[in-house]
Amino acid sequence: MERQTLNKLRLMLQGLACRISEEMDYFKAIEGDFKSGAKFFPLSAKPAGGVLEIRFEGNKVQAEPEALPELIAGYAEKFDAVRLKCSFRGETLILEADGGNVTMKTRQLEEDLEQLFQGHAEAGSISGREYWIKVGKADALLKEIGIMAENGKIKNDMIRKYNQIDHFVELLDPMIRELARGKSELRIVDCACGKSYLSFVLNYYIKDVLKINCRFTGIDISEGVIQASRGIAKRLGYRNMNFVKGDIRQLIYEEEGVGAIEPDLVVSLHACDTATDYALAYGIRSRARGIVAVPCCHSELLSQYRYEPFREILKQGVLKARMADVLTDGLRCMILEAFGYKVSAVEYVSPLDTPKNLLIRATRVSGFNRTKYKACEDLVKELHADPTLLKELAGMTS
Repeated sequence: MERQTLNKLRLMLQGLACRISEEMDYFKAIEGDFKSGAKFFPLSAKPAGGVLEIRFEGNKVQAEPEALPELIAGYAEKFDAVRLKCSFRGETLILEADGGNVTMKTRQLEEDLEQLFQGHAEAGSISGREYWIKVGKADALLKEIGIMAENGKIKNDMIRKYNQIDHFVELLDPMIRELARGKSELRIVDCACGKSYLSFVLNYYIKDVLKINCRFTGIDISEGVIQASRGIAKRLGYRNMNFVKGDIRQLIYEEEGVGAIEPDLVVSLHACDTATDYALAYGIRSRARGIVAVPCCHSELLSQYRYEPFREILKQGVLKARMADVLTDGLRCMILEAFGYKVSAVEYVSPLDTPKNLLIRATRVSGFNRTKYKACEDLVKELHADPTLLKELAGMTS
C-alpha cells in the first residue's frame, strides 16, 4: 500500500481509536480483512477488559485503543487493500482503503431502514401499533428477557408484557430526551431493581435507538436477582450496567463523593410499600432531575390513617384500602411538588392487566416550596398519619 494511502488510513484510525477509548463500554468489535491479489487475510479486535484483543495471521495481541492506528497501518503496508467494520451499540462504521482512496461511512441509516420495515411488519401482526422497541432490531434483548422465542416471534403468552414494556418506553421518551439536553452521558439508578427487565429495555432504547450515552446502576437487597441481572448484562454485552447488592435506606445517606452516584434519573418499579418511599427520598435527596416510580403494595398508610368525616365510608375494609392507595400516591405527588418537581400520574397499562398500574413521573423544575410542604404536613396531621417519605426528608426543609 502506498505511503500516502497509509497516512490517510492512519489518520482515520486515530479518530476511530479515540472514539473506542472514550466509548469502550459501547464498543462491540472490529472485523475485517486485508487483501493481497485474490487472497484475503481476516482481522478481528474485541474488547477484553480495558484493552483490545487483536487476532491476525494466527497471532493474538492485546493493545490499548491508542495503539490501534500504528498497529493496523503496520499490518496494511504489505497489502493492496483493507476493509474494516467497526461496531458500536447502535452503529456500524465501515473503513476502506484501496489504491489512493480511504473512506469511512456508517451503515446505521441503511440498517435502521431495513430493520424498521421488518419491525413494523412483525409488529403489525401482533396488534397493529407502531412499536418503540422493534422486533427485528431488538431481538437479542427481547429473547434475553423472555419476550421472544428463539424463532424470532413474540411468544403468545408474552404479547401483553411486550405491549406493557413498549408503552413504558413511550411514556418515558419525552423525559429522557429532556434530561439528555446538554449532557454527555445520562446516569440512571434503578432502586429495588429485581431482575431489571425494564432497565435493560431503557438501556437499549437510550443507547441503541436514541444514540445517547448512559450508565445504569441497579440496586437490590437480593443477591439472587443481582447475579441474574449481571448475567443478562454480560450476555447482552451491556458493559454500561452495574448491579449492586444493597439497601436503598443506606443509599439515601451516601455522602457526596463517597460512593455517591449523583443520578440524572431515579427509577423505582414495583418496589414494595415503603421501598418506593425510600427510592423517592433517594431521588429527592440526590437532587435527581428526573424520578419515575410505579408504586406497589400500599400498607403503611392503611394501618395509620383515619378521617372522621369519612368514618361511615371507611368502615368498609375494601373502601378504606382503596382510599389508602389513593392517599399514599397523592401524598407522594404532593411531596415531590413541594421539592420542586413537576409531577404527572398516569395509568401506564390497563387495570385489567394489573391494579398496580400507576406511573408517577417527576421532573425537577424549581427549588423547595415551603407553602406546598406545609400543605403536606397539614394533610398528614389531619389523617393522623406518619408517612415514611416525610420522615426521610425532614432534614431538607430548613
